[in-house]
Amino acid sequence: MARIYVETTIAAPVERIWTLTQDYRQHPRWDARFGRIDPVPEDGSGAARFTYATAVLPGVEIAGYGVHSGERHRSDGEATSALRFGSPDPRSPIREGSGYWRYVPVNGGTRFLTGYAYRTRWGRAGRLADMAFGPAFGWVTAWSFDRLRLWLEHGITPERARWNAIAEVVLRAAIVAAALTIGPVVAVGAVGVALFVPPHRHTPAARRCRRRPGKDDR
Repeated sequence: MARIYVETTIAAPVERIWTLTQDYRQHPRWDARFGRIDPVPEDGSGAARFTYATAVLPGVEIAGYGVHSGERHRSDGEATSALRFGSPDPRSPIREGSGYWRYVPVNGGTRFLTGYAYRTRWGRAGRLADMAFGPAFGWVTAWSFDRLRLWLEHGITPERARWNAIAEVVLRAAIVAAALTIGPVVAVGAVGVALFVPPHRHTPAARRCRRRPGKDDR
């Protein structure tokens, strides 16, 4: 199974982060993995279910489902939410998986982390495709976590954060394009600037998140 881990620390209480991550109306605003989340009416099993859709191209969506498989709230304020998910859509590289959200109170805020594993479809071709898809999926998760952090710490809405990111990408591309008209040496320097200069502090950045679990999170 493919595995992904992302962690950040947010200067906000557990209760506030819980609300924005568990509310199906707020979750798609900051999490770029989801375009839409819709709750499924209770079927008597007691499990909270939902469907989701993600736009992969203009006018093309891949749908999936999720089932909350448990929650735990400890007396010290730590909370955990577990989930099973999958997609019957043959175009989806993910067949099924499971994961968790974990909320750990720390001095001045909350250590917020997720870990999830999934099985691919398409056999060997799917496993090969996941060599590119897996890192991209992890990057999107981390980028989304930092977008949530900016919302809670600086009041930058997810919509504004997205436009900040687009504007910065356009600016970096323009710098490289201008440098190409000057000469190869300048162009190489411009590419270095575009790739390695850290994003503005109000622009989401996956690099700000931890991508490997510590010993206590394995």
